[in-house]
Amino acid sequence: MLFTHGTCLGSTRYLSLNKSGGGFDAQAGGRRWLNVDPRKTKELFIRTVTTLVSFSVALPLLWIVADVIIKGMPAINFEFFTSLPAPFGETGGGVGNAVLGTLVINAMSSLIGIPLGILTGIYQSEYSSNKKVYSLIRTSIDSLAGVPSIILGLFAFTVIVMRVGHYTALAAAFALALIMIPPVSKATEEGMRSVPIEIREAAIALGLPKWVITLKVVFAVAKGSVITGSLLSFARISGETAPLLFTSLFSYYWPTGINEPMASLQVLIYNYAMSGFGEWVTKAWGASLLLLLIVLLINTVVRAVSKNNGGY
Repeated sequence: MLFTHGTCLGSTRYLSLNKSGGGFDAQAGGRRWLNVDPRKTKELFIRTVTTLVSFSVALPLLWIVADVIIKGMPAINFEFFTSLPAPFGETGGGVGNAVLGTLVINAMSSLIGIPLGILTGIYQSEYSSNKKVYSLIRTSIDSLAGVPSIILGLFAFTVIVMRVGHYTALAAAFALALIMIPPVSKATEEGMRSVPIEIREAAIALGLPKWVITLKVVFAVAKGSVITGSLLSFARISGETAPLLFTSLFSYYWPTGINEPMASLQVLIYNYAMSGFGEWVTKAWGASLLLLLIVLLINTVVRAVSKNNGGY
């Protein structure tokens, strides 16, 4: 409410009456707020800062994706997936051998790493009654997860490549399997530990043996977590390059066996991007786009699996 207090030389003074203490002070020569809620101000500030930070974090990823798509799309065609690389200085050709080699190496790695990771997780969750043994295995898994991939590649080179006398895809599968074991093991253990105790008690009440409860009840409920961990580990090894440089190296021909050098998209990108030849650089961008799409597809599947399994 505003009341006229009086006039002096044609000017009018206004007094602002407000029970809450808010309003305008015209005596100061202009409008200004007398009372602003500090809580709302802080909330607005925090919301603004977090929004800006979120966009700043997402911006580099969007930039990378856009750059890879723009530079990689010109290389994508039917020949790109079905042909061998063209010799240096010639145009055309594809990366079909690298695509097939990547699938073969990743499949072999999964056949080794995923079962070992699952069995380790089951033991840690259901059968490890000795705290010292549990702590030793858990520390080993955590330490293995922290070892740089290039060290694992060097280890595979020493153990396998130097013994057989030549580069081989088997050594690559061994090195990548070591990378897969920790995330699969942790996902399995955490998934099985998250199964409600009521489910275990119901199975025990039915008189089921321990191994049946473990595999057909607890593991069956936690399979979503196991699948998630396996897919994430597969996505990770799809981008590893250093271990392959020490193990499978590269080949410009179609794979004919697993005990020989084998092409892969990761090493192809490394070789072609540094060649300085425009045609090969374009092929490197195309291979990068293919790897990016594989990783994005796996992440999409992981989110769908996690959502459909209610967190187990």
